This record gives sequence, structure tokens and C-alpha cells, in this order.
Amino acid sequence: MSGAWRHPWEGEGWRWAAPRLPDPNSSRACGLGPSLSHQGRGDVEAIRQMPSHSGLITVMDRAARRAAPKLRRDFNEVQHLQVSRKGPADFVSAADQATEQTLYEELKKARPDWGFLGEEGGTRAGDPAKPRWIVDPIDGTSNFLHGIPHFAISIAVEEPRPDGRGEVTQGLVYQPLTDESFWAEKGRGAWLQDKRLRVSARRELTEALVATGIPFAGHGDFAEWTRIFAAIGPEVAGIRRFGSAALDLAWVAAGRFDAYWESDLKPWDVAAGLLLVKEAGGFVTDYRGSDRPMDRNEFLAANDGLHSKLHKLVAQALRKERPKAE
Repeated sequence: MSGAWRHPWEGEGWRWAAPRLPDPNSSRACGLGPSLSHQGRGDVEAIRQMPSHSGLITVMDRAARRAAPKLRRDFNEVQHLQVSRKGPADFVSAADQATEQTLYEELKKARPDWGFLGEEGGTRAGDPAKPRWIVDPIDGTSNFLHGIPHFAISIAVEEPRPDGRGEVTQGLVYQPLTDESFWAEKGRGAWLQDKRLRVSARRELTEALVATGIPFAGHGDFAEWTRIFAAIGPEVAGIRRFGSAALDLAWVAAGRFDAYWESDLKPWDVAAGLLLVKEAGGFVTDYRGSDRPMDRNEFLAANDGLHSKLHKLVAQALRKERPKAE
């Protein structure tokens, strides 16, 4: 396709693609198959390190991949998409709606009695005693609509608890242009396809690359963000704003970013990403240090060493008196 987006690593006659998730029912994923005596040492070690995941991760991955081809086609023809406005600087495209519908249909096939919370369609009721899906069909819609190749599908499973609070137990963030599937399950770690993820080991702020989201028209607290930025900026190696909270958190889990802060987000923006960070060994709190960041809609994520240092900076920034109006 003339003018179609090409990954920067894509060369003539060759296209990079990440390995797919192993099927948990396959003999290789189960550590079975050909006799180990007929395999090399490397193959044996690979089988030992093969991730074990539930069928839910397979369901989520397949749903995301089912939606991805049309999403890629729409991205390459984004100028022709129908776009409408949901609110100030808040847009929805036909691609968002079509992707969410595909995800809904695929996930409903697998778990017909589960509820569904989607960015575009809102809440679709299910059995209240069963889990529900939390889905963002395109996290990074503004990037998508501007032809910026940085957006993702985010899917999470929220389990009901006796106290009425839901708990996210599975999460997947899929980048359809790079074919990267970041996934996590409570107690089973975080993974990029079949590679175990760990948060960054950096301990010094001067070495840390920190991600954030910046307030914009109708969204966020400019004064609060400015105070936090003024506190963190002079202490770190760099600050990045890439426009997708789901990928920001996935990249913290993968050690690409060392930390992340943002507020005024929705559950579908962060549900999967927060679990990724936790299962990769990171810490996620609100700006006050509580481990229930969704309650205050404030998110600070990093490894243990950097988190404590960043939390001190954020707390000091929030204690500063707001400038008085003239």
C-alpha cells in the first residue's frame, strides 16, 4: 500500500515480528513433546523457562490479535476514518468502536456470562458473581489519529471480592504495530511473549528515565502536574510523554522506562498496566503512598529504590502552597 506505515526495523523482504505466546495446551508449553534426550541443552533450558499461563491469557491474546489486522489497516488509512468528539480534546474514531466490538464479541464467546467495561461502550452487565473484562480498544487514540505509531489494545480481568472491591488478576497490553504482547497474571509474573519481565534495576534518580502524561484541554490538573514536574525534572536523566498510559506502564515493567507518574485516568487506561508493573517486581501507589491508586486516581510506578525517592519528591511538591490568584 502506497504510503502505508512501515516499522523502522522493517527492511526489504524482511519484517520483524515478536514470537507469539505459547499455547498452554501445546506439548511444548507443557514441557512435553520429543524426548529430552533428542534435544539440545538450549532447547531443554528454553522449555524449563517457558511461561505457564492460564487459558484466560490465551483468550485475551487471541482477541487482541483478531482485532489487530483491521486496526493496522485503519491506521494506514487514518485520514479516511470517521471521527467524532466525545468531549474537550477527546475524540473517538470508527476504529475505536469497531475494535471494541470485535474484542467484545471474541471475549464474550469465551466467557458469555462475564461483564464488560469498555471505553467506548461503557458497562455491559454480566453475572455480578463472575469477573468482568476491562478494555481499552485503542489506548493512545490521539497518537493513532495523528499517524503516530504508538498505541495499544489493553485488556484486563477484574475479579469480584467479598468487600465489594474488584481485583485485577490478569492483564494484557498488545501493540499491534510491533506485535508485542505484554501480559501478566497475579502470582505468575509479567512477560513479553515468552520472555520474563523485570523492572529496571537502576537506583539513582540521575540515571532514571521517567514517563508521564501531561494535562491537556479539559483533562488533568495543570498546577499540580507543573509542581510535580518542577520537583522531578531537575533530579532525573529525562522525562518522556509518549501518549499511551498502557504502554508507559508496560515499558516500566519491561525496564525500558524506570518510572511513571500520571493522574486523572480511567480504569481501562491502567488496569492491565498496573498489574504488569506489580508482577515485574515494581511498586505502584498513589501520590500519598497508598497501594490503592485507583481510589485517588493518582499513579506512581517504579522499582522499590526509585519509588521511595520519587514519592518524597512528589509529596514535597504537593505540600507546596498553590500560588494565590492576583
